[in-house]
Amino acid sequence: GFTAVNLTKLDVLTGLKEVKIGVAYKYEGKYLKSMPACLKSLSECEVEYETLPGWTEDISKCNKFEDLPENAQKYVLRVQELMGTPVRWIGVGPNRLDQIDRGEGWDLK
Repeated sequence: GFTAVNLTKLDVLTGLKEVKIGVAYKYEGKYLKSMPACLKSLSECEVEYETLPGWTEDISKCNKFEDLPENAQKYVLRVQELMGTPVRWIGVGPNRLDQIDRGEGWDLK
């Protein structure tokens, strides 16, 4: 499995009142274990979402996880919890180096 992931484009969610996370796929009335690889099946799926509050603060200058608005932090932590894999890197702007590196030595709690 993965030891960590890079969550990109967090900055493009800034300004949304609510942020939705797809948490389940249903196909022909049955829950799937993962997103279907077949585009036809995917187009016929019902997606279940979890809705979290958004944020309005500019995050492009954030250098540490703690600098992110509280709702952005909650979003990242919820994505991490749902995936079961730590989010180490977080993209906060359009440039390649606009990212937060949470480093090593933290867990999923």
